[in-house]
Amino acid sequence: MRAFHARVETRFPVVTALVDRLVSVNIFDSATRIAAQCFLTAVPLLFVVGAYAPEAVQHQVTASVSAVFGLTGQAKAQVEQAFEPPTDDLRQATGLVGGLMVLLSATAVSRAVQRLCRRAWQLPRTEAKVAPWRWVAWIALWLGALVVQGLLHNGFGLGAGLGFPVVLVIQAVMWWWTQHLLLGGIVRWKPLLPGAVITAVAVSGLSVTAHFYMPRALNRALADYGSAGSVFVLLSWLIVVCVAVAIGLSVGAVLSQESFLRRRLGTLTSPP
Repeated sequence: MRAFHARVETRFPVVTALVDRLVSVNIFDSATRIAAQCFLTAVPLLFVVGAYAPEAVQHQVTASVSAVFGLTGQAKAQVEQAFEPPTDDLRQATGLVGGLMVLLSATAVSRAVQRLCRRAWQLPRTEAKVAPWRWVAWIALWLGALVVQGLLHNGFGLGAGLGFPVVLVIQAVMWWWTQHLLLGGIVRWKPLLPGAVITAVAVSGLSVTAHFYMPRALNRALADYGSAGSVFVLLSWLIVVCVAVAIGLSVGAVLSQESFLRRRLGTLTSPP
């Protein structure tokens, strides 16, 4: 097996490096952890937004979630119900301290994504330490991106035909910035670009398929199993998206370190 691996590595170095990197990243384990953290963070954040966000922001989030998944029928009604105008009881139950705790606990998602980026680039843990404010900044920007997803998917009112390239570009910029922020600037901007582009293409492609799968799956799950069924569908979809993210970032890191792109992107052979 060692001899076979050596021959394959000599003939197909890029393929071998890709397989080795995906194994070292442990994409399914990493993706499942990130998906679980995203789901556990999203539900409490819905209550916080429903209790404290202005009504215009609540309507925009509802439109964004519906646009991302193409929700119809009972699934859309459930989302709209979650963002109904808040009552005093809801505000008291949530509490300002509780809202702050939810936002702080949301940094678990940031830390999980940071570990994924570190593994994709094979950085030692000591070299990938970042200041805690970067975790909060990452959460804040992605929350802002969630609010405007409805406008982006609609091409700012010009139609879905323009919306897809807009979403693709925004996704690439966001994942480019995500890697740089959560890696603390250890890796230069240019080498991070292939991973950002690959991840953006994968996630944007999945968002298109979501319009055909998610509305039917959610409505069927709600009708057959109630809210528990929708939890299973959403978590399964999040795992698929996170697997695509893990593969995209890992493949981008390997390609940036190959000789052809390393010279053009200025990728360092080892982190400083």
